[in-house]
Amino acid sequence: MNCSESSDSNSTETHQLTDDHTWEVKANNSDYHTQIKERAFHCFKKRKYADNKIKTSKYNIITFLPRNLFEQFQRVANLYFLLICILQTIPAISTLPWYTTMIPLTFVLAVTAVKDIYDDIARHKSDREINNRPCDVLVGKSFKSAKWKELQVGDVVCLKKDEFVPADLFLLSSSEPNSLCYVETAEIDGETNLKYRQALSATHTKVNTLDQLAKFDGRIMCERPNSDLHSFTGTLYWQNQEYSLDNEKILLRGCRIRNTEKCYAVVIFAGVDTKIMRNSGRYTLKKTRIERLMNRVVLLVLLILGSVSFLLAVGSAVWEKDVGKKAPYLVTSLENFSPGYRGFLSFWGHIIIMNSILPMSLYVTFELLHVAQSFFINWDMNMYYEERDTPANARTTTLNEELGQIKYIFSDKTGTLTQNVMAFKKCCIGGQIYGNQYDDGKIAKMVDLSWNTFADGRLKFYDWSLLELIRSGDNPGVHEFFKLLALCHTVMVEEKQGQLTYQAASPDEEALVTAARNFGFAFLSRTQDTITISELGVQRTYTVLAILDFSSSRKRMSVLLKDSEGKIKLYSKGADAVIYERLHPDCPHKESTQMALDYFATETLRTLCLASKDVEENYFSNWSQRYQKATVALQNRGRLLEVLYEEIETDLVLIGATAIEDKLQVRVPETIQNLKAADIKIWVLTGDKKETAVNIGYSCKLLSDQMELFEGNDINVTLEKLQRNNYQYKDVNAAGISEAIRSSEEPDFLSCNNKALIITGSFLDKYVKRSKRYKSKNQSWWKLRTVINPEVREAARCEMEERERAFVELACQCQAVICCRVTPKQKALVVQLVKKYKSAITLAIGDGANDVNMLKTAHIGVGISGQEGMQAVLSSDYSLAQFCYLERLLLVHGRWAYLRICKFLRYFLYKTFAFSFVQVWFGFYNGFSGQTVFEQWCITFYKVFYSWLPVLTLGVLDKDMSDTLSIKYPKRYKIGQRNELFNYKIFSIALLHGLLSSIVLFFIPYGAFLENVGQNGITLSDYQFLSMAVGTAVVLTVNIEVMLEISSWTVLSVLSVIISVGLYFCITLLTQSPLLTRLKPDVFQFNGAALNSFKQPLFWLTILLAIAINIIPSVTIRLLLRIFGSKAAGSATYEDDQMADDKTIHFTRQSTRRRSSYAFSQNKGYADLITSGTSLQKKIVASEASGVQTVPNREEVVSDERL
Repeated sequence: MNCSESSDSNSTETHQLTDDHTWEVKANNSDYHTQIKERAFHCFKKRKYADNKIKTSKYNIITFLPRNLFEQFQRVANLYFLLICILQTIPAISTLPWYTTMIPLTFVLAVTAVKDIYDDIARHKSDREINNRPCDVLVGKSFKSAKWKELQVGDVVCLKKDEFVPADLFLLSSSEPNSLCYVETAEIDGETNLKYRQALSATHTKVNTLDQLAKFDGRIMCERPNSDLHSFTGTLYWQNQEYSLDNEKILLRGCRIRNTEKCYAVVIFAGVDTKIMRNSGRYTLKKTRIERLMNRVVLLVLLILGSVSFLLAVGSAVWEKDVGKKAPYLVTSLENFSPGYRGFLSFWGHIIIMNSILPMSLYVTFELLHVAQSFFINWDMNMYYEERDTPANARTTTLNEELGQIKYIFSDKTGTLTQNVMAFKKCCIGGQIYGNQYDDGKIAKMVDLSWNTFADGRLKFYDWSLLELIRSGDNPGVHEFFKLLALCHTVMVEEKQGQLTYQAASPDEEALVTAARNFGFAFLSRTQDTITISELGVQRTYTVLAILDFSSSRKRMSVLLKDSEGKIKLYSKGADAVIYERLHPDCPHKESTQMALDYFATETLRTLCLASKDVEENYFSNWSQRYQKATVALQNRGRLLEVLYEEIETDLVLIGATAIEDKLQVRVPETIQNLKAADIKIWVLTGDKKETAVNIGYSCKLLSDQMELFEGNDINVTLEKLQRNNYQYKDVNAAGISEAIRSSEEPDFLSCNNKALIITGSFLDKYVKRSKRYKSKNQSWWKLRTVINPEVREAARCEMEERERAFVELACQCQAVICCRVTPKQKALVVQLVKKYKSAITLAIGDGANDVNMLKTAHIGVGISGQEGMQAVLSSDYSLAQFCYLERLLLVHGRWAYLRICKFLRYFLYKTFAFSFVQVWFGFYNGFSGQTVFEQWCITFYKVFYSWLPVLTLGVLDKDMSDTLSIKYPKRYKIGQRNELFNYKIFSIALLHGLLSSIVLFFIPYGAFLENVGQNGITLSDYQFLSMAVGTAVVLTVNIEVMLEISSWTVLSVLSVIISVGLYFCITLLTQSPLLTRLKPDVFQFNGAALNSFKQPLFWLTILLAIAINIIPSVTIRLLLRIFGSKAAGSATYEDDQMADDKTIHFTRQSTRRRSSYAFSQNKGYADLITSGTSLQKKIVASEASGVQTVPNREEVVSDERL
């Protein structure tokens, strides 16, 4: 047994672990865990150990109705309509039947509910698919198939190759040597390269048959469920021994088993307790800025309604007191009540009559517009990815206009910006560059590698001169170059269907070995102390004397080899700065290779230097003895090895350099540049190390050589300078910070206008969460101080918030921000900070399960349906197949949606105010009685037929410029960021416009018809004639106004106006026909009024005058704004043409910065596994035949060279 796993050496640590960790798991005892309860809320209890069923949907059959109604009645308008419906049931104040409001309200609630059900169905389907996945669970002494949702903590499961891990598991054993288990963590951290997990040596030897698995009764004490994906601490108590557990023994939910036939594990955390689910965040109901503003506007409208109704009620009371008693012909049922009480009832009557000031059709149309715009996104063939048959998908239909207001984009890196695919593009050997794709300005012909039986056919290389040198053997340096690539690595190899398959700790190491294979130097196999390659068809085996593995501090790896002739050679590869420091002073080709590295950097390729040296036998014997002693040293082992590594890795001879392309997704640089031109700031949040993240930042043009790169320490220095100047953080803003630091010495950070910020997860953890950790470490002191001085806690919280605000303000001054080595929770934290302290709309985009929390936290979450699964897509509001489609989603669909919704709201409010305020002016002439100026059928159909179709087509189809121009001129996107098209100012203008229009629409007909008669002697001053004139003028005026609003005329736009006006005249003639009056005289009271009115020339002249007085000022103001006003929604200008023409300048950047980046993975390579032989021995595993037990026979253990 390994001494590090023994209880004797860790007794103190184990006791501490037991005290701090209360999560107890008993293997093969699921009944124990289902019975344990813990307090959830007051006296209520819940299961301590969750089952493995997950739920991402919002509703079920029981909760749908109450929860959906609760969400819908958060809209003030819905509460208002419910109140109106209640008031209409009171006979004393009701002027309309209650069902006239209840039926439309029910319709609105039903439409919204159906849409919410539709959105939630996809979540239910996903949950069912995941919960019903099969897995093998140990029941008795045999494995039986079960569903994921049936798993319980303590169950023993069997996982096979390519299966997903159903829960967080403790690995017991596997079919691989020494119970190794290879996993792919793309669903968790976005990396497709394999990682390995290894079981304890005790369980490896004692728990690998069915009988042993069934008898395993180990007890695990570990940390409670948490969101930390990269750490785990616990202890296994078994057979009177204690074994320490760490993250290397745990298989996390979401991982996928690779290159491992079978493995056995115990469920530790299930369902919502798993780490990946803890990182997924909670679902929050997202509302757009426009919708939140609409709720406040509705309150203002209700306030206006209440104020106007109150004034009319006062007028009614005064009129009843002064005039009503003098008019005995006005007999009502309320004549015995006081004028004050009658005024009170009149107030509620006017509320009911004027409820059209907030029409229910506003919300119905609002929802229909969202649905229509979502269909446009789904149907856009320019966002369809044919390779994977994946269209864009608007998974949420209520956030479309917010796509046109994005200010900050938070993007994942791997799988979102990049393909996580490395390609060998170019190389430099002996100072000569090979791999140029262009020959005399023409595209060179791709190299034919069909002569090589080991070529995989996927390498695209365009330099035939290199191939000729390889095959001729005229340049030994070329052979040495590819021999190093084939030998100096920790790649594992196996044979699948006659083809070699490589598994590496990093994708770029795999790319280098694959490149050597394609050029004739194929890595074939390895054992614990040998490595075999094929050199141009000749198979050679080298003895591996030592592997000096990669680490993040070393930034290089080396291998000591002995060939068949007994010569010892050291091969090294690593970052150029590290290799150059260790070259021989007289090494040739240093300057030419350095120039090649600079050239590779201009193309944003990842560079790596290769070097070697011959090692004398005597020197190696001495060095090897010291190396063996260092490897078994109990103290300072790492430092001793580092000294020996440094000693032998000197006086190297430079062979050349490689240039690898970390393939970006299609059009990523162009997309980022266009989004930046739209004044959208892009932050990259990634779990990768800083060097890799910065390298990708340059590749995708997020960073440029003109930018100054600052780190988290620069933020601290800036804040320290502010403290030295006694600057208070309160009410901090960018201008205040700049002014405060201007007088300080060396204002490095704020003196630079073009800057980028590079910060790490550790900086965020120390900076943002400092107060929380401080509180937890000093809990008793904190409580004592709080009792003595209750203001201490509040002061500390305010100080922390002020520091956070200062950090956000400083970071937002940067053109780009890259956060590296951040956890999923830290990604969400960064988004939350920007949302908290900046009044800006945020968008998060990612493709892995590690991005789910970030997507849920941002105002809008966009999932990339890539190779890392569908977790991000299922938790997103919109899904795309490629990052480049984000450009069209925002600049085209987002901008159009914002423009259409704002125009719709402004016009809808205007037409409502113009219609409703006419009733107010009429009240001064009808004794404030509540009589309507319009015929009741005009009131009914005005909101549905007479003015609804034009505003619907305006909100669905209108656009100020084409999609091509929207992308070409991204500056037009800024109108949404500044929220210029709908705000309180626009609302006030719409209110004033409607108010003035209503004055004209009422008083022009009133004055024209006062004491007047027509040509046939008919009196024109009667109520019905006035009602017809005012109604006709209103309908025609609002339809002409919407014609002025339309920027892009279509056939549907023309038809909508014609149909609306036509319906008005047709329905009016029908409802005022003598036939209907004879059938229902109490319902159709305007007998022949329409026909009589239409015959009068004065009627049409009056309407024409009212329309002209309304429209001429409106047209004049629009013309003046178009000429002298802002170009917010206007046509493109010369400056925009210049900006569009200058876009390509940034793509010809000549960089002089080399960006070497060796290990793409966060972990070191497989050197320890190789040199220890751990991965090179195969053992017999449990047979799954029912009732059959197989005991491993040590004589049957065979060597596996993993061809």
